[in-house]
Amino acid sequence: MDKHLKFLYCILILGYTFLFTPIVILIINAFGDTDVPGVWQHLTTKWFYEAVQDHELLQSAITSLKIATISATGAIILGLLATLATTTKHYTFLGKKFLSNAIIMPIVMPEIIVGFSLLMLFLFSEKYFGISFTRGVTTVCIGHIMGTMAYAHMNIRAKLLMLDKSIEESALNLGANPLVVFWQIKFPMLSKAILSSWILAFIMSLDDLVIASFLTGPGATTLPILIFSNIRVGITPVINAFATLFILVIVLCIIITHLLSFSNTKKINPNKNNLLI
Repeated sequence: MDKHLKFLYCILILGYTFLFTPIVILIINAFGDTDVPGVWQHLTTKWFYEAVQDHELLQSAITSLKIATISATGAIILGLLATLATTTKHYTFLGKKFLSNAIIMPIVMPEIIVGFSLLMLFLFSEKYFGISFTRGVTTVCIGHIMGTMAYAHMNIRAKLLMLDKSIEESALNLGANPLVVFWQIKFPMLSKAILSSWILAFIMSLDDLVIASFLTGPGATTLPILIFSNIRVGITPVINAFATLFILVIVLCIIITHLLSFSNTKKINPNKNNLLI
Protein backbone atom coordinates (compact mmCIF):
# COMPACT_ATOMS: atom_id res chain seq x y z
CA MET A 1 0.00 0.00 0.00
CA ASP A 2 1.28 3.44 -0.93
CA LYS A 3 2.64 5.53 1.96
CA HIS A 4 0.37 8.43 1.13
CA LEU A 5 -2.65 6.12 1.15
CA LYS A 6 -1.60 4.72 4.53
CA PHE A 7 -1.29 8.25 5.89
CA LEU A 8 -4.80 9.12 4.66
CA TYR A 9 -6.19 5.97 6.29
CA CYS A 10 -4.51 6.89 9.57
CA ILE A 11 -6.03 10.38 9.43
CA LEU A 12 -9.43 8.85 8.70
CA ILE A 13 -9.17 6.44 11.63
CA LEU A 14 -8.02 9.18 14.00
CA GLY A 15 -10.84 11.46 12.87
CA TYR A 16 -13.55 8.86 13.40
CA THR A 17 -12.01 7.82 16.70
CA PHE A 18 -12.15 11.43 17.90
CA LEU A 19 -15.79 11.75 16.81
CA PHE A 20 -17.10 8.51 18.29
CA THR A 21 -15.06 8.35 21.52
CA PRO A 22 -17.47 10.66 23.44
CA ILE A 23 -20.40 8.42 22.46
CA VAL A 24 -18.55 5.33 23.64
CA ILE A 25 -17.68 7.03 26.94
CA LEU A 26 -21.33 8.01 27.43
CA ILE A 27 -22.46 4.41 26.89
CA ILE A 28 -19.80 3.07 29.27
CA ASN A 29 -20.81 5.53 32.00
CA ALA A 30 -24.42 4.43 31.61
CA PHE A 31 -23.41 1.04 33.03
CA GLY A 32 -21.34 2.42 35.93
CA ASP A 33 -22.54 1.90 39.50
CA THR A 34 -21.62 5.34 40.88
CA ASP A 35 -23.13 8.79 40.57
CA VAL A 36 -19.77 10.37 39.77
CA PRO A 37 -19.12 10.78 36.03
CA GLY A 38 -16.01 8.96 34.89
CA VAL A 39 -15.86 6.65 37.92
CA TRP A 40 -16.70 3.11 36.85
CA GLN A 41 -16.27 0.21 39.28
CA HIS A 42 -18.92 -2.45 38.69
CA LEU A 43 -21.36 -3.28 35.93
CA THR A 44 -24.97 -2.35 36.59
CA THR A 45 -28.19 -1.68 34.70
CA LYS A 46 -30.00 0.14 37.49
CA TRP A 47 -29.74 3.50 35.72
CA PHE A 48 -31.75 2.16 32.79
CA TYR A 49 -34.49 1.10 35.21
CA GLU A 50 -34.49 4.53 36.82
CA ALA A 51 -34.51 6.18 33.40
CA VAL A 52 -37.69 4.42 32.29
CA GLN A 53 -39.26 5.30 35.67
CA ASP A 54 -38.48 9.02 35.35
CA HIS A 55 -41.77 10.71 34.41
CA GLU A 56 -40.15 13.92 33.15
CA LEU A 57 -37.75 12.06 30.86
CA LEU A 58 -40.50 9.79 29.55
CA GLN A 59 -42.81 12.72 28.88
CA SER A 60 -40.13 14.61 26.99
CA ALA A 61 -39.25 11.46 25.03
CA ILE A 62 -42.90 10.95 24.06
CA THR A 63 -43.11 14.59 23.00
CA SER A 64 -39.96 14.21 20.90
CA LEU A 65 -41.29 11.05 19.25
CA LYS A 66 -44.63 12.70 18.51
CA ILE A 67 -43.01 15.80 17.02
CA ALA A 68 -40.56 13.70 15.01
CA THR A 69 -43.35 11.52 13.59
CA ILE A 70 -45.49 14.50 12.56
CA SER A 71 -42.51 16.43 11.20
CA ALA A 72 -41.16 13.50 9.19
CA THR A 73 -44.57 12.82 7.66
CA GLY A 74 -45.08 16.49 6.77
CA ALA A 75 -41.56 16.73 5.34
CA ILE A 76 -42.13 13.68 3.14
CA ILE A 77 -45.45 14.99 1.80
CA LEU A 78 -44.07 18.44 0.99
CA GLY A 79 -40.76 17.04 -0.27
CA LEU A 80 -42.54 14.62 -2.59
CA LEU A 81 -44.86 17.32 -3.94
CA ALA A 82 -41.91 19.64 -4.47
CA THR A 83 -40.02 16.88 -6.28
CA LEU A 84 -42.91 16.20 -8.64
CA ALA A 85 -43.42 19.92 -9.28
CA THR A 86 -39.78 20.60 -10.11
CA THR A 87 -38.91 17.45 -12.08
CA THR A 88 -41.99 16.92 -14.26
CA LYS A 89 -41.11 18.11 -17.75
CA HIS A 90 -44.67 17.92 -19.10
CA TYR A 91 -45.80 20.83 -16.94
CA THR A 92 -44.20 24.18 -16.29
CA PHE A 93 -45.13 27.24 -14.29
CA LEU A 94 -43.75 30.65 -13.47
CA GLY A 95 -41.03 30.45 -10.83
CA LYS A 96 -40.28 26.75 -11.30
CA LYS A 97 -36.51 27.31 -11.37
CA PHE A 98 -36.69 29.62 -8.37
CA LEU A 99 -38.67 27.00 -6.44
CA SER A 100 -36.05 24.36 -7.23
CA ASN A 101 -33.36 26.54 -5.68
CA ALA A 102 -35.46 27.81 -2.77
CA ILE A 103 -36.37 24.31 -1.57
CA ILE A 104 -32.78 23.44 -0.70
CA MET A 105 -32.04 26.72 1.10
CA PRO A 106 -32.61 25.26 4.62
CA ILE A 107 -29.72 22.84 3.94
CA VAL A 108 -27.17 25.65 3.67
CA MET A 109 -28.77 27.97 6.22
CA PRO A 110 -27.72 27.73 9.89
CA GLU A 111 -30.39 26.25 12.12
CA ILE A 112 -30.28 29.28 14.40
CA ILE A 113 -31.34 31.46 11.44
CA VAL A 114 -34.18 29.09 10.56
CA GLY A 115 -35.46 29.00 14.14
CA PHE A 116 -35.19 32.75 14.70
CA SER A 117 -36.82 33.64 11.37
CA LEU A 118 -39.77 31.32 12.07
CA LEU A 119 -40.18 32.84 15.52
CA MET A 120 -40.27 36.31 13.96
CA LEU A 121 -42.81 35.08 11.40
CA PHE A 122 -45.14 33.77 14.12
CA LEU A 123 -44.86 37.00 16.10
CA PHE A 124 -45.42 39.08 12.96
CA SER A 125 -48.49 37.03 11.97
CA GLU A 126 -50.01 37.48 15.41
CA LYS A 127 -49.36 41.21 15.54
CA TYR A 128 -50.45 42.27 12.06
CA PHE A 129 -52.83 39.54 10.90
CA GLY A 130 -54.31 38.30 14.17
CA ILE A 131 -53.16 34.74 13.45
CA SER A 132 -52.03 33.40 16.79
CA PHE A 133 -49.46 30.63 16.96
CA THR A 134 -49.10 29.32 20.50
CA ARG A 135 -45.53 28.17 20.92
CA GLY A 136 -45.62 24.44 21.45
CA VAL A 137 -45.86 21.21 19.50
CA THR A 138 -47.39 22.87 16.43
CA THR A 139 -44.71 25.53 16.03
CA VAL A 140 -41.89 23.04 16.64
CA CYS A 141 -43.37 20.70 14.02
CA ILE A 142 -43.52 23.56 11.50
CA GLY A 143 -39.88 24.38 12.20
CA HIS A 144 -38.75 20.78 11.87
CA ILE A 145 -40.70 20.32 8.64
CA MET A 146 -38.98 23.36 7.19
CA GLY A 147 -35.58 22.07 8.33
CA THR A 148 -35.99 18.48 7.06
CA MET A 149 -38.12 18.89 3.92
CA ALA A 150 -35.10 19.80 1.81
CA TYR A 151 -33.29 16.57 2.72
CA ALA A 152 -36.35 14.49 1.87
CA HIS A 153 -36.72 16.38 -1.40
CA MET A 154 -33.11 15.80 -2.41
CA ASN A 155 -33.24 12.08 -1.62
CA ILE A 156 -36.53 11.47 -3.45
CA ARG A 157 -35.44 13.66 -6.36
CA ALA A 158 -32.22 11.64 -6.79
CA LYS A 159 -34.24 8.43 -6.96
CA LEU A 160 -36.84 9.91 -9.33
CA LEU A 161 -34.16 11.06 -11.78
CA MET A 162 -32.78 7.50 -11.89
CA LEU A 163 -36.10 5.99 -12.99
CA ASP A 164 -36.59 4.84 -16.55
CA LYS A 165 -38.58 7.61 -18.24
CA SER A 166 -39.77 5.28 -20.99
CA ILE A 167 -42.08 3.48 -18.52
CA GLU A 168 -43.91 6.70 -17.68
CA GLU A 169 -44.06 7.77 -21.32
CA SER A 170 -45.43 4.38 -22.38
CA ALA A 171 -48.17 4.57 -19.77
CA LEU A 172 -49.13 8.08 -20.90
CA ASN A 173 -49.17 7.00 -24.55
CA LEU A 174 -51.47 4.10 -23.66
CA GLY A 175 -54.00 6.52 -22.20
CA ALA A 176 -53.21 6.58 -18.48
CA ASN A 177 -53.65 9.98 -16.84
CA PRO A 178 -50.77 11.50 -14.81
CA LEU A 179 -52.43 10.66 -11.48
CA VAL A 180 -52.71 6.96 -12.36
CA VAL A 181 -49.13 6.97 -13.61
CA PHE A 182 -47.96 8.41 -10.30
CA TRP A 183 -49.86 6.05 -7.98
CA GLN A 184 -49.41 2.84 -9.95
CA ILE A 185 -45.95 3.35 -11.46
CA LYS A 186 -43.93 6.10 -9.83
CA PHE A 187 -45.00 5.72 -6.21
CA PRO A 188 -44.19 1.97 -5.92
CA MET A 189 -40.77 2.61 -7.45
CA LEU A 190 -40.17 5.51 -5.06
CA SER A 191 -41.52 3.77 -1.96
CA LYS A 192 -38.16 2.73 -0.50
CA ALA A 193 -36.63 6.15 -1.15
CA ILE A 194 -39.65 7.73 0.53
CA LEU A 195 -39.34 5.43 3.55
CA SER A 196 -35.60 6.04 3.91
CA SER A 197 -36.23 9.81 3.61
CA TRP A 198 -38.89 9.56 6.30
CA ILE A 199 -36.46 7.83 8.65
CA LEU A 200 -33.81 10.47 7.93
CA ALA A 201 -36.26 13.29 8.65
CA PHE A 202 -37.42 11.46 11.79
CA ILE A 203 -33.86 11.22 13.14
CA MET A 204 -33.07 14.86 12.34
CA SER A 205 -36.23 16.02 14.11
CA LEU A 206 -35.61 13.72 17.06
CA ASP A 207 -32.21 15.18 17.93
CA ASP A 208 -32.85 18.83 17.02
CA LEU A 209 -32.10 21.36 19.73
CA VAL A 210 -31.56 24.76 18.09
CA ILE A 211 -34.84 25.17 16.16
CA ALA A 212 -36.89 23.65 19.00
CA SER A 213 -35.31 26.07 21.49
CA PHE A 214 -36.80 29.03 19.59
CA LEU A 215 -40.22 27.53 18.93
CA THR A 216 -41.00 25.40 21.99
CA GLY A 217 -43.40 26.37 24.74
CA PRO A 218 -45.13 24.95 27.83
CA GLY A 219 -45.92 21.28 27.42
CA ALA A 220 -43.60 20.88 24.43
CA THR A 221 -40.24 20.22 26.06
CA THR A 222 -38.36 17.80 23.83
CA LEU A 223 -35.74 15.37 25.10
CA PRO A 224 -32.72 17.30 23.71
CA ILE A 225 -33.96 20.49 25.42
CA LEU A 226 -34.50 18.67 28.72
CA ILE A 227 -31.06 17.05 28.62
CA PHE A 228 -29.39 20.35 27.69
CA SER A 229 -31.15 22.04 30.62
CA ASN A 230 -30.23 19.31 33.09
CA ILE A 231 -26.53 19.14 32.24
CA ARG A 232 -26.14 22.74 33.40
CA VAL A 233 -26.46 21.51 36.97
CA GLY A 234 -24.57 18.26 36.44
CA ILE A 235 -24.56 15.06 34.44
CA THR A 236 -26.32 12.08 36.00
CA PRO A 237 -26.05 8.40 35.01
CA VAL A 238 -29.81 8.41 34.38
CA ILE A 239 -29.31 10.83 31.49
CA ASN A 240 -26.47 8.66 30.20
CA ALA A 241 -28.74 5.63 30.28
CA PHE A 242 -31.61 7.39 28.54
CA ALA A 243 -29.26 8.84 25.93
CA THR A 244 -27.90 5.34 25.34
CA LEU A 245 -31.41 4.08 24.61
CA PHE A 246 -31.94 6.88 22.11
CA ILE A 247 -28.58 6.16 20.48
CA LEU A 248 -29.77 2.59 20.03
CA VAL A 249 -32.98 3.81 18.37
CA ILE A 250 -31.04 6.10 16.01
CA VAL A 251 -28.57 3.33 15.11
CA LEU A 252 -31.44 1.00 14.27
CA CYS A 253 -33.01 3.69 12.07
CA ILE A 254 -29.70 4.21 10.26
CA ILE A 255 -29.30 0.46 9.68
CA ILE A 256 -32.84 0.19 8.30
CA THR A 257 -32.23 3.18 6.00
CA HIS A 258 -28.98 1.67 4.73
CA LEU A 259 -30.58 -1.72 4.09
CA LEU A 260 -33.47 -0.14 2.22
CA SER A 261 -31.16 1.96 0.06
CA PHE A 262 -28.87 -0.99 -0.68
CA SER A 263 -31.77 -3.31 -1.48
CA ASN A 264 -33.38 -0.72 -3.72
CA THR A 265 -30.16 -0.06 -5.64
CA LYS A 266 -29.37 -3.74 -6.05
CA LYS A 267 -32.86 -4.38 -7.41
CA ILE A 268 -32.52 -1.60 -9.98
CA ASN A 269 -29.04 -2.60 -11.18
CA PRO A 270 -28.14 -6.24 -10.50
CA ASN A 271 -24.66 -5.70 -11.97
CA LYS A 272 -23.89 -3.22 -9.16
CA ASN A 273 -22.68 -0.62 -11.62
CA ASN A 274 -24.63 2.08 -9.90
CA LEU A 275 -24.60 4.73 -7.24
CA LEU A 276 -26.22 4.31 -3.85
CA ILE A 277 -29.08 6.68 -3.12
